[in-house]
Amino acid sequence: MKRIVILASGSGTNAENIIKYFQKSNVIAITQVLSNKKDAKVLERAKRLNVSNFSFDRDDFFRSEKVLDILKKEADYIVLAGFLWKIPENIIETFSDKIINIHPALLPKYGGKGMYGENVHKAVVLNKEQETGITIHLVNENYDEGAIIFQAKVAVAKDDTSDDVAKKIHELEYEHFPRVIEEVILKDKV
Repeated sequence: MKRIVILASGSGTNAENIIKYFQKSNVIAITQVLSNKKDAKVLERAKRLNVSNFSFDRDDFFRSEKVLDILKKEADYIVLAGFLWKIPENIIETFSDKIINIHPALLPKYGGKGMYGENVHKAVVLNKEQETGITIHLVNENYDEGAIIFQAKVAVAKDDTSDDVAKKIHELEYEHFPRVIEEVILKDKV
């Protein structure tokens, strides 16, 4: 059984979608949901779905081994589902090519520090992009620069607002993220 720990910072709709996707799997399990915000709605979602969950602070993540120790015990893979902190080097080294993230744009466009969620959608609309999409990628030491695993595109209409774009992106995320995670894990023979 391959084990996934999900890191999330917000409401957790993607995390919930992933948990539900793998609930009946006999080869992949979600073992934990960790959040850097103790009041994040994702923790409530995890609890409701009977998934162990834990919140941590900056010291736990960046200055101690507390989060790394949990990950070593509970994870073969880490999935970032709306997690906004940069992953520390010790976690990247321990889980090399085993940390999967989703970004709400077609990288390398609209990536990097501060480019997440609504910030991305507003930039897409402001720049009059004709298409946008999602990128599922491996995580390395730089924001949004890890190897790209999968991209899906969607058209942006001239009159689309950032909210319209967000809805289109969420649909792509729900449709593709769990399936791509599963494909990556099943291809990995290690």
